[in-house]
Amino acid sequence: MANIYKDPVGDEWFYPSNSYILSETNENGIILYANELFYEIAGYSANELIGKPHNVVRHNDMPRIAFKGLWDDLQTKGFWTGFVKNRRKDNGYYWVYATALRKVHDDGSVTYLSIRVAPNRKDVEACETLYSQLREQE
Repeated sequence: MANIYKDPVGDEWFYPSNSYILSETNENGIILYANELFYEIAGYSANELIGKPHNVVRHNDMPRIAFKGLWDDLQTKGFWTGFVKNRRKDNGYYWVYATALRKVHDDGSVTYLSIRVAPNRKDVEACETLYSQLREQE
């Protein structure tokens, strides 16, 4: 188990900066694989996540335009990087700096790999401000 912990005065959760949260989804966003840190930081068991839509961890604070940019980049460039605020099962949250990659398999099927690390606080604070402004424009 990773050394995850909750902010004692808020709902934010943290995980080690030298750890990786990994997952793979199919073309429809259904989780095919996730590593143990994903389950732990999201507060779900493997049985609760495998076969479920990845957006189960989507936080309401995330502006829709951020996800549009993610999908546009995945389709045109084959990759995307950015900051995401995710929701935990207990309605807490955690931030990630994510890299998502589109993988085309020999049989023509497509999966998406996501590798996430803990962002630094300065970037999180900047994102909170930017994402708040973007949500106001929606």
